Amino acid sequence: MKKKVNIITLGCPKNVVDSEILMKQLQSNNLELAVDSDDSDIAIINTCGFINDAKRESIDTILQAVHLKKEGRLEKIIVMGCLSERYASALKKEIPEVDVYIGANKLDQVVHSLGGDLKYDLLGERILTTPKHYAYLKISEGCDRPCSFCSIPLMRGKHISKPIEQILLEARNLSISGVKELILIAQDTTYYGLDLYGKRILTTLIQKLGDIDGIEWIRLMYAFPTGFPLDVLEQFKDNSKLCRYLDIPVQHVSDSVLTSMRRGINSKELRNLIEHIRVKVPGIALRTTLIVGYPAEGEKEFEELQKFVDEMQFERLGVFAFSQEEDTTAYPLGDPVPQAVKEERLKIIMETQREISFRKNQRLMEKTIRVLVDRKEGDTAIGRTEYDAPDIDNEVTIHNADGIAAGDFCSVKIVDAEAYDMFAISANTDIPIVNSVPIIETI
Repeated sequence: MKKKVNIITLGCPKNVVDSEILMKQLQSNNLELAVDSDDSDIAIINTCGFINDAKRESIDTILQAVHLKKEGRLEKIIVMGCLSERYASALKKEIPEVDVYIGANKLDQVVHSLGGDLKYDLLGERILTTPKHYAYLKISEGCDRPCSFCSIPLMRGKHISKPIEQILLEARNLSISGVKELILIAQDTTYYGLDLYGKRILTTLIQKLGDIDGIEWIRLMYAFPTGFPLDVLEQFKDNSKLCRYLDIPVQHVSDSVLTSMRRGINSKELRNLIEHIRVKVPGIALRTTLIVGYPAEGEKEFEELQKFVDEMQFERLGVFAFSQEEDTTAYPLGDPVPQAVKEERLKIIMETQREISFRKNQRLMEKTIRVLVDRKEGDTAIGRTEYDAPDIDNEVTIHNADGIAAGDFCSVKIVDAEAYDMFAISANTDIPIVNSVPIIETI
């Protein structure tokens, strides 16, 4: 009988891609994939080790699998990914019930641990775990940035770009399988190409992806602000498939905090970059992430951050509380900001952003916009605009959704809006299904 394997994926979309590639490899080695651990012989846990909350989730998931193994409901547990890469020795000592600990970027070792061989002719092929109409497309691995708070280089290593031919082949295969939206991801997408080609060629990559039949949306995530390749902005105007959406994590705005964080940019440069992006690409939706409670962040620096959020009016925004990570350059600074203060600051920023998001969504009332449907729930459909990435951004609930299926593009009219959700009805069928005039530039 085939052994049944359940892969549990934790953390970011980069891990999702790794798990999807691994699933294809296991299937090609005559292993059967199971939906959950209760119906499997082997559990593979693809862990995250980025911040404390992620590490706790990974450890809790491992312990749950250990419990199943002790009850005789699992034969084998394999732990892979970032947590295993960074803490393998400690994990082996503390949780010896796990059969194998394997680090990040070592899919071949996972396959070999199950008696299989890596099928090199299948590298890049995947079994999608996302809805079939969108997929994450990882364009590089690792990071060369020196950010003081970040442990990613310790777990994922130096930046390594995928050859552009390999990315395009993977994208074509995804298109053939029915994918309509490609979401470009990496630890740092704007660094793409520098190691392989001696220059940043993200613009070239986006141009070539735009030529692939069947792909209708291309979404750019994880764009590092320092050294941002400004030629990419022309693609937002010239490439109709590139969503007018940019994920650009700024982390902070105080010069003293940015310097300590080793971000390579100051407050004035950051503000100028954001202003330049908005001028060059009217109507673009900017998503950012921030860190509160960093050791160099006092009340003055936090007030500056809060004012910055109110001034910049980001369309999408997320916040993390600082997590002190071993072996990072910020680790010796300690963790002087009390957890309660971090949580209060996080709450204040998110309340400010909630008001911004509510005002922007309210101004979309009675407008007709294009939506990609992600799923159906009874008589309603749930979708996203080009200004929203899956799982982290706004959703549009579409009533009177008869005849609409997941993966469909449709025009809808916004009839109600909350801070992070909008509600719509299907628009008349004679409204063309094309990228509309920027709807955010009037907000």
